[in-house]
Amino acid sequence: MVATRFAVALHILLLLASRGSCAAGLPATSEWIARSVNTNPVVVRRITGQLARAGLVRVRRGPGGAELTRAPELITLCDVWRAMNMGLPGRMLPLHAEPNQACPVGRAIHTVLGPAFAGVERAMEGALATTTLAGLAAGMPG
Repeated sequence: MVATRFAVALHILLLLASRGSCAAGLPATSEWIARSVNTNPVVVRRITGQLARAGLVRVRRGPGGAELTRAPELITLCDVWRAMNMGLPGRMLPLHAEPNQACPVGRAIHTVLGPAFAGVERAMEGALATTTLAGLAAGMPG
């Protein structure tokens, strides 16, 4: 589910970044965004709420709509990933909670996998930090 929210969040942000070509003069309401994402406006409001708490968008109730709080060049995919995972327990690659301590593998699995999984997560965030919303927008047909 997190991966889907991440993709929908990026869809919303790209839509807001392209407002000049998509709907000049019209507010970016949750209903308008939902039509592009092909989802329910409630889903859009939930995700834009997370993006707003992370400081990536500003949302005005009613017909005001949403807007980016900073230039697309200053928003990385890592910013969006963190916004979508803010407050969630655990990690992207969680370890199973209670391996059998009587088994040598079970006893050592957290020690062995923990650093490896943490390295993968750091590498992924590092890769996400190299791509901006503007970079993605440049690949959109216009």
